[in-house]
Amino acid sequence: MSTTSPLPGAFALAADIRARRASAAEVVDAHLARIDALNAGLNALPVVFADRARRAADDVDRTIAAGGDPGPLGGVPISVKENIDLSWSATTEGWRGLADAVPDRDATVVARIRAAGAIPIGRGNMPDFGMRWDTDNDLFGRTVNPWNPSRTTFGSSGGDAVAVATGMSALGLGNDFGGSIRLPAAALGICGLRPSTGRVPRGAVRDPGPALTLQRFASSGVLARRVDDLERTLDIIAGWDADDPVSEDLAPVSGYDGPRRAIVVRDPLGWGVAPDVAAGINRAAAALRTAGWVLVDAELPLLEEAAVLWRQLACTDMLWSLDPSRLPMPLGRSATRFLRDSTAAARPFDSAADYARAWARRAVVEAEWRRLQVEHPVVLGPVFTDPLPRPDFDLGGQQEADAAWRALRLTVAVNFLGLPAVTVPTGLGGDSLPTAVQLIGPMHGEAAALAAARDVEAALGPLPLR
Repeated sequence: MSTTSPLPGAFALAADIRARRASAAEVVDAHLARIDALNAGLNALPVVFADRARRAADDVDRTIAAGGDPGPLGGVPISVKENIDLSWSATTEGWRGLADAVPDRDATVVARIRAAGAIPIGRGNMPDFGMRWDTDNDLFGRTVNPWNPSRTTFGSSGGDAVAVATGMSALGLGNDFGGSIRLPAAALGICGLRPSTGRVPRGAVRDPGPALTLQRFASSGVLARRVDDLERTLDIIAGWDADDPVSEDLAPVSGYDGPRRAIVVRDPLGWGVAPDVAAGINRAAAALRTAGWVLVDAELPLLEEAAVLWRQLACTDMLWSLDPSRLPMPLGRSATRFLRDSTAAARPFDSAADYARAWARRAVVEAEWRRLQVEHPVVLGPVFTDPLPRPDFDLGGQQEADAAWRALRLTVAVNFLGLPAVTVPTGLGGDSLPTAVQLIGPMHGEAAALAAARDVEAALGPLPLR
């Protein structure tokens, strides 16, 4: 299933199409051929838009032939996660109850990337409402990891990550509430960007409105095969949107001229880290040092409190927003188990006072990290501290729920604080599976995180297409 070399990045494909070294029709057909060959066994894209994608590719080729500008992503096939609106496809959220929920317009991120010439080729699979750290649901079934079917793809943007890693799409639009972009990117050996909260618009706010944790912890982002693709796509989809009151207009991300200093967190909180994970961190740290970064090994302030409060607040809001009395039909079987086990283990808040105090503490933790990142803008650390687990690793009971959360303690702390973070591969471990790190920037400091990720990628290289 694998090739001996990586595929071109998304913008390299766009350049080839624009220069007529390849047609958009040829590029789309090549991706559809990969879908035909692989998707039945991997279940990454439960919905494929073959005819629509071919028509869009023909439009791009006609534009170029007439001397027009097809856009910076003209002719590039992309996948769109099942919880992001497309005007011709149900936004299912991976749940049977929304199987027929076709929206009347595209999400802003979709409208912007389509205006740039990108062509949606399929829908990326996800767990019910993006709740789990594995990609499975009763509506479409499980997404399979092409590196090793006995290992998870992680979640919730697992379908898009598999599609990008296997050449079924060149970019994936996803979102990240608790590692949902960074974890699948790490498992599949590709790159993933979780921007700062507010930089990229999310779905339109509708009555009764999203839970407070969704407003503050979630971010729309990108999965790609190259760090450069992350940065250039970010500039296309970012910016203020009337439909999302959290969104902001911020300076474009273009280059980085700040301090090249980073903190290395090899074993967050001293709770343990797998040898292959540690080796990947060492390789990334060596790459940064060679590129001129000054590195300091240190622990992060109030990290455990950040991870604990993320979990308690998230589970409190999940119990409210996914209350069976509010839903027209039950959650899927695995989602029901996950909600039961995770909320039992997390000890959600049962009083408004405790809930309010938790949000007040967030400002204290945020201030400590903000002061730290003035001197050291980038934090280098693991995405998941354990070996890549088996499917359903996050199910089974409170013990399994605790173990999953502990292994991604640094990842969820990033969501708690709304920070930008980039996942980049660091080679293969002893089990021949991808290893990865995340580079965490300060608030609105995507440029710093992307610069560090680019230096890691330059030294360690992208992984082959699966």
